[in-house]
Amino acid sequence: MTTDEPDPSNTLPIEVPPDAATLTDFDRLYATIYIRLLDADAAGVDWKTASRQILNLDHTDNDEHAKSVFDRFLARAKWMTQVGYALLLKADT
Repeated sequence: MTTDEPDPSNTLPIEVPPDAATLTDFDRLYATIYIRLLDADAAGVDWKTASRQILNLDHTDNDEHAKSVFDRFLARAKWMTQVGYALLLKADT
């Protein structure tokens, strides 16, 4: 990530990750996004920068909405490291 501008080729749905106790198609589809968010979080990247560069969210229009979407994605990414990965492994057997 070399710029503070969003990647115009990065198109994500407006929907947020599910709050489900099971692994979903959404989780499988956005696993790479989850990994990028976890890396950014571990590196101490500011949520506004991460949301702009990874989720392509423009926080200047609606800071509260952008933060909410970012928080949901990050929470789901963390859930994947604690619970989801085991469900993913079970699904492959």
